Formats: sequence, structure tokens, C-alpha cells
Amino acid sequence: MPAIVALPTVVEELLVQFGDYFPNEPARVHFAEYVTGLLVAEHKTVSGIAREFADAPDQSCLNRWITESVWDVAQINAHRLEWLQQDPTTRYRHDGVIALDNTLIDHDGKLINDVGYFWDHADKRRLIAHDYLFANDVNPSGKHYPLDFRRFRKRDQCDDARPFKNYTVLAKELIDWVVAAAIPGDFTFDSDFTNAPIMNHIHGTQRTSIGDLTFNRTIVVSGTETTVRAWVKTLGPLLRTTFTVGGHTQWHFTKSVRIPKVNHPVRPLILWSAADAQEPRKVLVTNRTHWEAHRILKVYKRRWTGTATYHRDGKQHVGRAIVNSATGWARPFRCRVFGGWRPDALLVLTPLPPSP
Repeated sequence: MPAIVALPTVVEELLVQFGDYFPNEPARVHFAEYVTGLLVAEHKTVSGIAREFADAPDQSCLNRWITESVWDVAQINAHRLEWLQQDPTTRYRHDGVIALDNTLIDHDGKLINDVGYFWDHADKRRLIAHDYLFANDVNPSGKHYPLDFRRFRKRDQCDDARPFKNYTVLAKELIDWVVAAAIPGDFTFDSDFTNAPIMNHIHGTQRTSIGDLTFNRTIVVSGTETTVRAWVKTLGPLLRTTFTVGGHTQWHFTKSVRIPKVNHPVRPLILWSAADAQEPRKVLVTNRTHWEAHRILKVYKRRWTGTATYHRDGKQHVGRAIVNSATGWARPFRCRVFGGWRPDALLVLTPLPPSP
């Protein structure tokens, strides 16, 4: 039975904020219907959303709005970010974190633009998906939201008009976008992005970087080349220092070293769960060689505040809705999740421009 007889208050607020960016009243109505459907519909497809309304929009009308309606995605995103600066709990801060990460949004069907087979490390399976790189802003208040994204395309999906770009190139584009927009914060990321080009690029912007360091990574300690795994085996219990963060006690060791092809010194932070643990639980690395262990870990932990929740919501709640609903469409769409901005997470739908 249809359940939606009126727009939720949160969607009416979005219309006030973003309605002027749509060309006409029917486009604004469809915007409100689609966002409402993404919030409450059981089946988040065009037909599934249309069926939820008592005065149901025609499926073909909603589909044409998705595939043919035109608006400026850059303007909408700029306004969204400007709007979030009105709230002190989502306002940019110099002690905030810019978390870089990628996530797979899986889909049904092989005819969707730019999808491919990818290995999902979380689910331990191959799936048909879009692979997105995100930059997320994490406020010290705990609230977080996406800033912008890039979509990875496999080499065989590229051509002269859309040349192939690997993760490193796409990550550097996001970093440059954040810096050009004067969005403050320290960059954090996992080991996929802890490579020399990205580390050098961030250091060149005079920003902080903190990332995971794999155990097989080559490092230079006191002039001797070794691996992280071999080095940490020499760090016995007497060299480890205990510290407590958030009620959790760990043991650590930190020292400035060099990494081949990285043009500046770095400081690894090795973390053990016990004083006599054989293997460290994690190794982090930062370009701030003067930072103490507590500060490095405090900044890095904020990475999980935004990325884990955002990626989970993207996979579970909006990923399938974005593409399945428009078989054969020419333009894919994205849905931005305002996780943490308020209890009822806001979503703003914007069309995906061709990925740079």
C-alpha cells in the first residue's frame, strides 16, 4: 500500500536550500520525490519509489528527470558545502581531518557505464561495481560528510577523450581540489594511498599526512635499508612505551626514518596490543616527524569516524538505488549522505559529471 502522502520535513528543507538550482517546478518536484524515496522506500529504484507515493508520479516522468534534466552539479555541491559551514559542528576546522578512501558500490547488470569486476576485501568476493575515491571531512565534533569524489575506470573503459587514471592520479586530483578550495585539515588514508607520489604531493602542499604502512614496505633506518617487518622484530619490550587513548592501553615505538623515493623524513608509529606482543597490530606513518604518538593516533582515528559509516550507508542504502533504477541511462547519478549532520541523515541527489 502507498505510504507517502506528504514530503518529510527534512526534504522540504532541502527544497528551500536547493530548489533554485533546478530549472523548473516539475524538476523540483521530482527531486523531492526521489530524495524522499531514497530515504523511506523499501525498493530504492525508480519504479519502487514511484509506487510508494499515494499520488504516484509516473515512472517514465521520474526516469526522464533522472536521465535528461540538466543542472550544474558543481554549483549544487558548492552550495551544499557552504550550507554546512553555518553549523559549528560541521564547519571546517584546522584541527579537522580530510579522510581519503575508496569504496565499491555494487550493482546488478553489466551494461551500466563504467562498472567492472572488482575484488571486495570486506566481503571476500568479486562483484560488479563502481569504484569511487572519496574525500570526506571529519569534524572534531564527530560529524562528517563527503566533500567530493572521483570514479575509477579500468583501462579498457578509457579512450583518448577519457584517458586512464590510476588511484594515485585520482587521489592527487582530490588533494589538489581540497587545497584549492582552502578546506583545512590533516589528510589520513589507508595503505592503498601510502605511496611515494601521494606522500610527496601532500607534503608539497604543507599539509599533514598520516597513513597505514604495510609490513613489507622498504624503509631506511639509521642509514640501513630494511623492511618494516624486519625492523619491528628488533624492537623488544624494553623499547616500547605504554600509553592510553580513549580508555584503550597500547604500547608504541616511534622514530624518524626514510622511505625510498619519499623526498622527506617520515615518522612511523608502531602499535602493539601488549608489551610482549610478537607482531604489531598496526604501523602508521606521518610526515610530521616532531609529532608525539598520542597526537598521531588521535588524528588517524578520526578517519574511521567518517569513512566507515559513509561507505556502509553507500553500499547498503543508496548504492543500488542510484543505478539500478535507470536501465541503459546515459548519465549516472550519485546521492550524497550527510551522515551525522542530524539524526535523520540528509541526502542530496546530484548528477555525476564525467569523471575527470
